[in-house]
Amino acid sequence: MSRSAHPAGPRHADVLPEGHWTAPATDLNALDEKVWSRTVTRDADGALTVGGIEVARLAEEFGTPAYILDESDFRARCRAWADAFGADADVFYAGKAFLSRAVVRWLTEEGLNLDVCSGGELATALDAGMPVERIAFHGNNKTVAEIERAVSVGVGRIVLDSFQEIVRVAHIAQSLGKRQRVQIRVTVGVEAHTHEFIATAHEDQKFGIALAGGQAAEAVRRALTLDGLELVGIHSHIGSQIFDMAGFEVSARRVVQLLAEIRDEHGVELPEIDLGGGLGIAYTSEDDPREPHEIAKALGDIVTRECESAGLATPRISVEPGRAIVGPTAFTLYEVGTIKPLEGLRTYVSVDGGMSDNIRTALYDAEYSVSLVSRTSDAEPMLVRVVGKHCESGDIVVKDAFLPADLAPGDLIAVPATGAYCRSMASNYNHALRPPVVAVRDGRARVIVRRETEEDLLRLDVG
Repeated sequence: MSRSAHPAGPRHADVLPEGHWTAPATDLNALDEKVWSRTVTRDADGALTVGGIEVARLAEEFGTPAYILDESDFRARCRAWADAFGADADVFYAGKAFLSRAVVRWLTEEGLNLDVCSGGELATALDAGMPVERIAFHGNNKTVAEIERAVSVGVGRIVLDSFQEIVRVAHIAQSLGKRQRVQIRVTVGVEAHTHEFIATAHEDQKFGIALAGGQAAEAVRRALTLDGLELVGIHSHIGSQIFDMAGFEVSARRVVQLLAEIRDEHGVELPEIDLGGGLGIAYTSEDDPREPHEIAKALGDIVTRECESAGLATPRISVEPGRAIVGPTAFTLYEVGTIKPLEGLRTYVSVDGGMSDNIRTALYDAEYSVSLVSRTSDAEPMLVRVVGKHCESGDIVVKDAFLPADLAPGDLIAVPATGAYCRSMASNYNHALRPPVVAVRDGRARVIVRRETEEDLLRLDVG
């Protein structure tokens, strides 16, 4: 669905457009396993449970809104990715999707590596005990302090994003008596079929060094001449929320062509190729994501075929799933506050959170599902827009969905597939307190990121 731009945000009175994916489900109480974590079900009374715990108990103990993360599902998805790619490839969890010390420990225990892109993410990884050789450091403008820390602790690789950074990292490594393993991020001119703001491989954007005009080849030449750097590979990332593998095929072909040029020009065959992440998940029943083993086979076949054609040994492949691991493992639990029917349009359902805990709908026009979870209902479906409590007309959590017509204040509703980016991008808009992240597993629940308090806000306000 597209919406006319407006300075105050999306128009808040659009009717459901013709051809929109949403239609009333046959059974509003049904839970689509594609969008919910694997241990979610309904108990005998119709209430949603996760990890064997009823949502009403979670709401009573931890309050709402709250991010509820299914630890068993998270760990299972980590293992699925690791098993799919095997010992001859590397899986780096993209920490920007959601990162905490508990998550770092789970990743370490399940054998995954970690991709960080800021000093704060690096600090979290180090504090929680991620082995430094399993950390990759991304970012288009890493500070000198961030680079110094990354090199000094010995991160496994730094992904170079500009000509200035090539020199900067080399100089810092030399000054510290180190030789830093690096990859060069290239933009390959592939624009994934995705939202404009999250398509990252076309040339007109801030990430990477363009293949066009020989810029990437020149970056490689410079990196190979600097004593402080050990160039081990090429990195490419073509976008986010991608379901079609065609973009990866074009990207891999162009990266392998660059590897062949490097061999011919410098006599060096680089041993690694990182194809990034961006694989999509199901936010609605209409989404159809691929399983990790399908992705692994497709990417492996693409790279092997292109390398054989170019006469190259097949390099070690790396991938960076973030959303694809954590996204489906969590939902956001809300309490309904007010219900406002607008005759001939829709019903507005206001919850006790909003754009401060999920900015993606406002930022990316993202689609989400929503369900009544504190009980079941046989009432007729009503078209709703789930909105937050912020002073902003664009404060929309779910644009268009159907909930039972007997929905009432105090009911609990939940938005699935909010594990990725929602807590990471959460804000204190209107001085809202960011929700907790509650991990559930085998009938037990614990806070892994606590709810902010008014004291937290005031502590930062030094007057």
